[in-house]
Amino acid sequence: MSALMIANINVKNPAIFQEYLAKTKEVAAPYGAKLLFRGSYGRTLTGDNQDHGMTVIVQFPSLEKIHAWFESDAYQPLIPLREEGAEIKMVSYEEIV
Repeated sequence: MSALMIANINVKNPAIFQEYLAKTKEVAAPYGAKLLFRGSYGRTLTGDNQDHGMTVIVQFPSLEKIHAWFESDAYQPLIPLREEGAEIKMVSYEEIV
């Protein structure tokens, strides 16, 4: 079953964040990652106001693949780039059929 990783992002350092994105794309590819959406905030339609400026949605073949990528030895060195480049809240979701 497919799964999604959704990241809500506030960029702190655009150059470092772009470096993080490029390297993350390379590291996530072997886990079957497919970028579905990357966009900036429009407006809140219902509920509380948003607390982020950008959202990224990446599809993986399974929840296990998301977690394997996130915990991989290849991704771990990118964490300092992530933390320096942006404040990011990442959540994984499994498809319900």
